[in-house]
Amino acid sequence: MGTKPVLDLEEADIKGTDIIIGIPSYNEENTIGFVTAQAASGLKKYFSQYSCLIINVDNNSEDNTKQVFLNTDTQGIKKVYVSTEPGVKGKGNNFYNLFRIIKDLQPKAVTVIDADLRSITPEWIKNLCTPVLKGYDLVTPIYARHKYDGTITNNIVYPLITGLLGKNIRQPIGGDFGFSTRLAEHWLEQEWDDTTRQYGIDVFMTTHALLGGFKLCSAYLGAKVHKVKDPSQSLGPMFKQVISTLFSMVNNNKEAIMHNHCQIEETVIFGDNNVSEPPRMCINTENLRRAFNKEVNKSLFILKQYLSDDTYNELRNVCLEIGGLSPELWARIIYDLLVAYQKAEDKEELVEAIKPLYFGRIYSFAKETAGMSHREAELEVQRQARIFHNLREYALNRLIGTRVKTRIN
Repeated sequence: MGTKPVLDLEEADIKGTDIIIGIPSYNEENTIGFVTAQAASGLKKYFSQYSCLIINVDNNSEDNTKQVFLNTDTQGIKKVYVSTEPGVKGKGNNFYNLFRIIKDLQPKAVTVIDADLRSITPEWIKNLCTPVLKGYDLVTPIYARHKYDGTITNNIVYPLITGLLGKNIRQPIGGDFGFSTRLAEHWLEQEWDDTTRQYGIDVFMTTHALLGGFKLCSAYLGAKVHKVKDPSQSLGPMFKQVISTLFSMVNNNKEAIMHNHCQIEETVIFGDNNVSEPPRMCINTENLRRAFNKEVNKSLFILKQYLSDDTYNELRNVCLEIGGLSPELWARIIYDLLVAYQKAEDKEELVEAIKPLYFGRIYSFAKETAGMSHREAELEVQRQARIFHNLREYALNRLIGTRVKTRIN
């Protein structure tokens, strides 16, 4: 598996652990100390009656991540460092290590938090752990995020999961979760592909929790401040890994999805809704427009093979008129490419063809929400998710290959 063996529990003296905080990392020496200290404060303040443990699951970082973590004062709370083997990278590989430890220790609750956080408070630990102690299997975050932050979530993952699975999980790949031991054991039993072992792990976790019928809720965490990138810049491997994992999981479970709830089901939300404004950020809309118009023309031959005739012709008109991708057109494009993914000989080529379209949708969203507050823009993100749900029948008819009737909200 490319990971080190599970900890020797006797040697580590961590048997009987009730709550585990996991911090996945790779080269995070500048922030992991702060994250670890805040996690310890949260455990000390809200869960002092429990036996707690903080685990840094690392990718054999080349900087001082390990030393900073181990030297951080955790107020008497035990901490251990675990790493993948040299050369083995990927957040999913870190989580695989963590899940195996969880299976051995059988804690009452687990929380995972990103190592690059700059806004985490002790209350995050409270809000992510408490629902699990009350019987929930997965706690997903709800952040106050800038309207141009989290564009993969807002435009692909959130609307697709809401549209097909009928569950309003606002941050399905937020990175900060609470979960039960039984769910961690369920994840270990699933098939792990290469993208799951990388950035695909978050969507893998949330989707399997939904498909497995586990009890889900969400928790308000306030603003998320971490390392962010302007989406107009070149996309890193995260885009490909998240989309590939999501598309594979949907296609592999399409029969189960067909029988899922037809109406959108809201989630129970814990914590206080933080009404503060998220940190400001800017995107270069001109770069997005240029990237869309330049790159989509190169992909039209590929897209013609994958898109329905009506969707392709409408996209061609948008390209010729240098117009925008409406939420309705965007939903049909994503559904068409999702369906094509199961039969595509070159799946990587298909995912690459999505990138310029993704730039075009972000550009269009920026134009649609210009001058809006993040709360007003958030309503537009949720409206887009409902449009995906309204087109659920369109997607399922193509996925399953038979006529599927669904109710529309």
